[in-house]
Amino acid sequence: MPIYDLKCGKCGKEFDKLASVSEMTGKLIICPECGSNNLTVCIKKAPGIIMKSSSSVSECPNRHICKDGCCHGGH
Repeated sequence: MPIYDLKCGKCGKEFDKLASVSEMTGKLIICPECGSNNLTVCIKKAPGIIMKSSSSVSECPNRHICKDGCCHGGH
């Protein structure tokens, strides 16, 4: 189940809620402040995640030990 960052359209309260997609789409989540189900999902900046493409992966520093069974992905 995803965690939703929500904002109440009635009172403006922002809160997080662990809920199923069906609870969210069925408007079954209510504001803990006023009880309204007039909620919108807030888009917040996600934590920084850096992904490298396969072309930028450096060689494993232990390649001489692990050979083709390298767990670092860079051969």
